[in-house]
Amino acid sequence: MATKTAIVKQLQGITLAGKTDSNNWVMMDGPENFGGSNAAIRPKELILLSLGGCTGSDVISILQKKKVPLEGFEIRISAETADEHPQVFTKIHLEYVFFGKNLSTKDLERAIELSQTKYCSVTAMLQKAVEITHSYKVEEKSTEQK
Repeated sequence: MATKTAIVKQLQGITLAGKTDSNNWVMMDGPENFGGSNAAIRPKELILLSLGGCTGSDVISILQKKKVPLEGFEIRISAETADEHPQVFTKIHLEYVFFGKNLSTKDLERAIELSQTKYCSVTAMLQKAVEITHSYKVEEKSTEQK
């Protein structure tokens, strides 16, 4: 069994810096009326990014192995929170958006399924506590996309 470690350090007020075994720092902060500087992402928002990053890297890797010619990819994430504290996420929806032409929907659906049911550890952890749904669509890459 592998052990992972992390450290979170106070910089000022509730402005925090965190680092894990990868030795990369991430900043976290809160609003000014809560003792923060409003200068970084909120800790709870990192959960959404973690989920998107985990499933996104799975889907990209699977599609690369299948030689699917993606021109771009993004995941649009929306979440509902409880009204009362601790204001946990109650529902999370992932919309996988694939950019390209003549993409096989079978390949896209299979990549999402494998990520959601087998590979994404963040999904596996979160789905025990929150409803996670997903959808996907294919778009031609717009000129605004990078």
